Amino acid sequence: MPDPGTPPVFPPSSVVLVSGASRGLGLAMVEGLLAEGVKVAAFARTVTPELEALAEKHPDVVHVDSVDITDQVACKAFVKAVEAHLGVIDGLVNNAAIGQDSLHVHTSPERIEQIIETNLTAPLILTRLVLRRLLAKGKRGRLVNVTSICGRRGYPGLVAYSATKGGMDAATRSLAREFSGRVLANAVAPGFFASEMSAVLGQTELDQILRRTPSGRLTTAEEVFPVVRMLLLETTNINGQSLVIDGAGSI
Repeated sequence: MPDPGTPPVFPPSSVVLVSGASRGLGLAMVEGLLAEGVKVAAFARTVTPELEALAEKHPDVVHVDSVDITDQVACKAFVKAVEAHLGVIDGLVNNAAIGQDSLHVHTSPERIEQIIETNLTAPLILTRLVLRRLLAKGKRGRLVNVTSICGRRGYPGLVAYSATKGGMDAATRSLAREFSGRVLANAVAPGFFASEMSAVLGQTELDQILRRTPSGRLTTAEEVFPVVRMLLLETTNINGQSLVIDGAGSI
């Protein structure tokens, strides 16, 4: 443990694992981190051509594979393969998640369990796996959980999804306390992306959300990545926070 009188130094992450990296925000984070000179490990249930192309273009600094985050054996094998290829993972971005597009009374118990397992249970287990291996080597690291404004504000058709994102926000605060001086743990809570919005909300509610959003538009991956970059790479005393990126639509 560090001397209580000496502030811990958190070096920028050099090897970052991004889950759910096949498209959208996940893919944008992989591309952005590579541009910053970071080694990146990325997995998704399906490896898209875009993600595969990055691995082929940067074979020495990218490790990609098809992994279901709910498969603990596969996740552990992936982490070990990353360590052998790129080195110790000192940055983790929990981005993998599945959505919901049904009212709670119309959502089957099996679907509720699937949402909770994918969006909450599995990321917590992956976090445990990565941080245990990191701390066993005496290193410090950084954690970024991708949550959502749904964890803060209610929306119809997103009950189970919102519960998982609120749970990840709460876990982020506790992780920051629990790993004091060893891990910077934060979350980013984006507003709705266009694809997520169109899959769940009708035009009436979409119009209402846009009217109450001072910026007057939806969130984009390009607006989220700079915040993730700061939390992973820059010197910061931000810890245990959930940073909302939604144009002030949820205040």
